[in-house]
Order: sequence, then structure tokens, then C-alpha cells
Amino acid sequence: MSPASPRTAPLRAREACRPAAIGTAAAAVLLPAVLMAVPAAPASAQAWPTRPIRLVAPFPPAGAVDLVGRPIAARLQETLGQQILFENRPGAGGNIGAEIVAKAPPDGYVLLMAAVTTHSISATLFQKLGYDLQKDLAPISLAANSPHVLIAHPSLPVKNVQDLIALARSRPGQLSWASQGNGTLSHLEQELMRSMAKIDAVHVPYKGSAPALADLFGGQVVLLFDSVPAVLHHIRSGKLRALAVATSRRSNVLPDVPTVAESGLKGYAAENWFGMMAPAGVSKEIITRLNGEIVKALATPELRKRLLDIGFEPRSSTPDELRAIIASEIALWAKVIRESGAKIE
Repeated sequence: MSPASPRTAPLRAREACRPAAIGTAAAAVLLPAVLMAVPAAPASAQAWPTRPIRLVAPFPPAGAVDLVGRPIAARLQETLGQQILFENRPGAGGNIGAEIVAKAPPDGYVLLMAAVTTHSISATLFQKLGYDLQKDLAPISLAANSPHVLIAHPSLPVKNVQDLIALARSRPGQLSWASQGNGTLSHLEQELMRSMAKIDAVHVPYKGSAPALADLFGGQVVLLFDSVPAVLHHIRSGKLRALAVATSRRSNVLPDVPTVAESGLKGYAAENWFGMMAPAGVSKEIITRLNGEIVKALATPELRKRLLDIGFEPRSSTPDELRAIIASEIALWAKVIRESGAKIE
């Protein structure tokens, strides 16, 4: 704290008014008392980090957030010189874990591994949240994209989105289209495509990817949007047919599969991103430090290869870029949720 800091004003004022006759002993008692009344320096002015950091994953273990977050946490542990405690706190579509971080002290020792669901869809899908998505959490950086791909059972006589649209229009309300659950990205991607293509199909919600895939393999349903990491092996083996990726650009992992937009639905885009957040109020210095370390981590060949091998696309950003992405996607999915009437299970 510099001598000119406003926080020392009470001390100077008291010293100015102190009688000249005050003794050395009295001054020794007075000075500590006054200093105790001055607020402590914020965490940003102190060395950071000096103890382990909690990285909260708001979804169950072994899911996409873990696959992205754990290797990044391991790299940050090396560069920051402190243990990163990866903590799964699932529930309420990711909102329990997100709220824990939103209400944590803004000292940089509790962070969130966020996903598109916790920072875009939840803002509209949940009527009441215990925190504000945009005000109570501060963006640090994107970490990766996990493109969703539209897959079909091999028995369905379609090879691309144009074929699917034509078939759906010839059989209104007959095609069974699975999702990972009501209000999930998998569901809303479907609703967005059906609205843009003006087609009718039967939505069949499941409780997660695994049961939806099981019925897709069995032919009980014929369509599903799912993440590339979850279905890559099945696409390569020929058990499932990839029709298009949902993202605005082709997947590095499936470069020969066109986007939905390329396939005739211009403007269609659904990003399945992951990123790191902190409680609002964390100092700019800490945010900048973390952002720099994440950018460097994602640039290392080892981490890039590890993520690419399982279907993720490493992608960093500035805090402001992530903030803009969140705002635009809240608006996009709010419209889809309102028009489709999607509700949580």
C-alpha cells in the first residue's frame, strides 16, 4: 500500500490532531490500534497462489467436463506450483456446482469448469437460480469445444441433412429423434434444426447419452445429436452414420463431415464449449495469470494431442471473448427454449 493511499487517511488525520505532548509509550499503543482499523490489502496485492486451488466440475465424474478439465488441471498444477483439487459437484443441470463457485470468496482459490449448459442454457431453462450467470461468475478462458454430430441408425435411408429433411417432410411425425434429456443441448439442437427446416419428428428424451445410444443401436430411435468423443468410435466402425456436425465449422476430428449450415440450413450453429470461470470479484491480476497459463497449456503438443485424440478441439480465448460468447448463446437458446416449450425433467 503506497503512502498516498486513501486507506491511510484516518491514521494521518488522527496523527495531525494528536497533542504534541503525547508520549512514546502512548503512541506505541495508538498506532497498532489505528492500523487494525485499516482494511487488509486485497488478495490481488498478495502472492498467489499460496495454497491448493479447488476446480469444481458441476457434472458427474467421467463425463466431458472431466475429460477436458482434469488434464488442464494437471498442467496448471505444474505451472502454478500448487495442487489443483478437481471436485465433482453434480446436480440440477450443473447449477449446484456453479452456485458453489459463484458464492465462494473471490480470492482465486475456487474455480469452475463450466460448460455451455451451465452458462447459456440454464439462464432460461431454470426459472430460479441461486446466482446470476453473468454477474456472479467471471470468465477466464475457453478450454475446448466438443462438437456435437447428428448421427443416424444405418437403416435410415439418408446420407446427409438434405436427405433427412426430404424424408421427414414425406413422413411427418414418424421419425423418432432421441436426445439426452429435456432441455439438454442435444434436445435444443434438435429443436433448432426442426424449426429451421420446418420438419416434424417425435422427440424421445433419455436420461443421458448412454441410454439414448443404446436405443439408437437397437433401432428403437433413428436420430440423435451427441458429442464427437461419445460416438467417434461408432462412426468409424460403421455402426452409426454421421450426417452433419452442429458447430459453425467442421470438426478437426471428422473433417469429411459437413456442418449443418453447409448442408442447407444456413446460419445453423450450436457450440458445445467448455471453459474456466471464477467468482466475480477475483482480481484482474489473478484472472490474467490464469488466462495466460491456460493459453500456454493448450498450446503444448502433449495436451493438444490428448484432447484431439478423444474428439475435443483445444480452444482458448480472452476473458472478454468468452463473456461475449456467453451473452450471445444465452440469447440464442432463450429463443429456442421459448419457441419449443422445452422444460427440465
